[in-house]
Amino acid sequence: QRAAVDAFQSAARAGDFEALLQVLDPDVVLRSAGVDAVSIVRGAAAVASGAVAFQRIAVDSRPVLVDGVAGALVVVDGKVSSLAAFTVVDGRIVEIDIVNDPERLRGVVVPAEAVEQTDD
Repeated sequence: QRAAVDAFQSAARAGDFEALLQVLDPDVVLRSAGVDAVSIVRGAAAVASGAVAFQRIAVDSRPVLVDGVAGALVVVDGKVSSLAAFTVVDGRIVEIDIVNDPERLRGVVVPAEAVEQTDD
């Protein structure tokens, strides 16, 4: 699971659309739960396009486990901005579930080992 998610994130950060297509199942489904709605994106090309755009603004994405599956925690200014869980089958990502509703994320804590240390 983690290898597929790491490959996905690396490809997204690099803007490597073809590498994203390799790690995504052709019928991948991405669900994103925001404040007022859930959006659904279907298909590898659509998900890959969105991933490239998102990763360019998500400067701090950290690996986590979400209910036992590989996930990613996006942190902005020391606070959780979004949480993603990836379902991987046969080495390819088949589902991505993202929560970016601040109310639902209120109880999510940034793991101590994931907090950047500064010399201030």
